[in-house]
Amino acid sequence: MHDALYQALDKGFTAPIRDGLWGHIYLTPELEALTKSAAFMRLHRILQLGPTHCVYPGATHTRAAHSLGVYHLSRRLLRHFLERGADAWTTAGGIRSFLCAALLHDLGHFPYTHSLKELPLKDHEALTGQRILTEPLKGLLGNAGADPYFTAAIIDTTLPGASDKELQFYRKVLSGVLDPDKLDYLNRDARYCGVPYGAQDVDFILSRLHPHPERGVDIDYRGIPSVESVLFSKYLMYKTVYWHPAVRAATAMIKKALHTGLTQGFIHQEELYDLDDPGLFTLLGGLGDPLFALGGKVREGRFFTAAAEFPYEPQRHKELLDLSHRSQYETALAADLSPVLGRPLGSESLILDLPERITFETGLYVADEGCYFEGSSGLFKGETVKAFMKSLQIIRIFVDPDAFVADTHRCAAVLHELVHARGL
Repeated sequence: MHDALYQALDKGFTAPIRDGLWGHIYLTPELEALTKSAAFMRLHRILQLGPTHCVYPGATHTRAAHSLGVYHLSRRLLRHFLERGADAWTTAGGIRSFLCAALLHDLGHFPYTHSLKELPLKDHEALTGQRILTEPLKGLLGNAGADPYFTAAIIDTTLPGASDKELQFYRKVLSGVLDPDKLDYLNRDARYCGVPYGAQDVDFILSRLHPHPERGVDIDYRGIPSVESVLFSKYLMYKTVYWHPAVRAATAMIKKALHTGLTQGFIHQEELYDLDDPGLFTLLGGLGDPLFALGGKVREGRFFTAAAEFPYEPQRHKELLDLSHRSQYETALAADLSPVLGRPLGSESLILDLPERITFETGLYVADEGCYFEGSSGLFKGETVKAFMKSLQIIRIFVDPDAFVADTHRCAAVLHELVHARGL
């Protein structure tokens, strides 16, 4: 490793932070200053898994802890890559910029996990890039030996830089199948939820990764089981934790309240970009419509219950991907149910939940087999991934138990009939 690259990666890392997952994480004093900025401190007030602690009480870890973990694994991974030839196309400034990008990659993340993901808002990567290019972060990044624009462009891939080979390398290292982000959140979420599904053998995984100037990361055939473990762990974590019915209910309640606020003009996009979890509930609590009371119910753990569920079919349910169409469908279902229950039912009492699209990345190149992962000797093929998605994507209709009281079971039967009649 060249002396300049060594200094960028290993010299001056004298500020330790104790992490519950990885032990001591070392930063330079200049990197530590970034963690003291207001933008990073906000991440301490955003739970990594939002309402999941109501199901798994240990899941109170934050976006800040996750960000430090991603930085730690990125530093380990980059050291490993430099020893395997990446020093031929990396620079000292690029290394410091990459470390800063790993540390700050979630600065623009919305509060309350993915409740805001489908709303008409800017991508959180773009918001992160904007924050990085604004003072005081811009100056703090310069002090840390990073190029602010280069750092922002690693995270926000819409920024120009496609011809910069070093930039493209860092982008692919930070976001892929065996990336530091995924390796941290799977391990961290599993640890704090108290489930075994997400645990990964990080030491072994790093030993099987090889840098490539265009593809970013390659594996050898001995790394195939590690990829399979990550893919299956991701599936199990979605099945049991991330998309647990109670978590889906809470997420859907927040999403419905915010979508209503945005479409009716009670809330403006800019109000959501700097919020943390407490600020989100304060915002919703200050609005008067019954729909905004959903936020208070979530904060108190009074989640809606699932009254009906059925498999998602991409072609049949395409229109439901649009939140406005989904809202109209909820209003129509509430109107259909009102005469059955013998009383008017407000649209705030019923939510149609459709899980957002996720991906199971299989694009790693297996260097010694000369093919990409799907064509390798591994077991995970396209049909396996499709089976994963089919198992996970379940449409649910959640209802407010306070509105239905003793009619919940009867409501479930009627809902199935109404959904069938409406062609779902």
